[in-house]
Amino acid sequence: MWAPAEKLVISAEDRRLLETWTRAHGAPQSVAMRCQVILLAAGGVANNAIAKELRISRPTVLLWRDRFAVGGPQALVAVAPGRGRPRTITAAKVKRVVTATTQTTPKTATHWSTRTMAQAQGVSHATVQRIWDAHGLQPHRTRTFKLSRDKRFVEKLTDVVGLYLNPPDKAIVLCVDEKSQIQALDRTQPGLPLKKGRCGTMTHDYKRHGTTTLFAALHVAEGRVIGQCLPHHTNQEFLKFLRRLDREFPRTLMLHLIVDNYGTHKHPNVTTWLAAHPRFVLHFTPTSASWLNLVERWFRDLTTKRIRRGVFHSVDDLVAAIETYLRETNKNPKPLVWTASVETILEKIARCKATFETLH
Repeated sequence: MWAPAEKLVISAEDRRLLETWTRAHGAPQSVAMRCQVILLAAGGVANNAIAKELRISRPTVLLWRDRFAVGGPQALVAVAPGRGRPRTITAAKVKRVVTATTQTTPKTATHWSTRTMAQAQGVSHATVQRIWDAHGLQPHRTRTFKLSRDKRFVEKLTDVVGLYLNPPDKAIVLCVDEKSQIQALDRTQPGLPLKKGRCGTMTHDYKRHGTTTLFAALHVAEGRVIGQCLPHHTNQEFLKFLRRLDREFPRTLMLHLIVDNYGTHKHPNVTTWLAAHPRFVLHFTPTSASWLNLVERWFRDLTTKRIRRGVFHSVDDLVAAIETYLRETNKNPKPLVWTASVETILEKIARCKATFETLH
């Protein structure tokens, strides 16, 4: 008979670490088993009982008790020299795969897939996938960008961001823009409803029933949106919307409007009207920098939540849906808070320009 094993003494910190490793979903089963051995031994459980409970041999229990006593928790995750599956993909091969992925393209495509890269490099597609995962490579994905070439970029950027971060006293800041050519699309067949195990469906084709243009002004401080759907997108419609804003807010307050460089906003008729209404002050975003206008973020919510998957039998149905969305969201408005400073934006753009110039 074996002599009863003494209770293994571990610190509270080591116990918490082992318990964390045992519960971690990503921990290897072998490591979790070793942690359970030590935790049971620390609880005074006999070696035979530990082996029976974990379905391992008694020598295995003794092995990990001894290793823990010498090396602590790190001894449970260390791989002994000579153990483990031998490496079959050399570092040079990994480097060639990464270099080919980032610096070349296949003859018949714009980007590599795991299988085309595997064929070119003489490895399996699973090996290519593991290498890409390890190096954070995703050739199938792209992100769009556009660097503004506006000569007054810094001046306009400072002006607009200043309105967000330090709004003027006794004034209202409004982000104004138009979402033009919103189509009233009607699906050719009714879609199937959402049910357990199946997402909702809609046909890929559609019928067009006309378009409308939404003029919108986002109240930066409140998050409320003043919107109006009009059939066209000319200076006359923009003037009509400006008159709507003039009636919407008290005459004692200045109105600072953030707009883009669309020709309608600079039309002579609009300029003449603004001269006669000095409480309206227009602030133009830089060219190719519509991301500075917060109302664009609200437009995205409108598109994804109400328009993209909507079914409209006429333009009137589309306008009614937009007006309902405006009315309901304005009952509980949530301001969109701008946090980026001019300095951080310029630093990011400088890095982007440096990368762009290096590559070209």
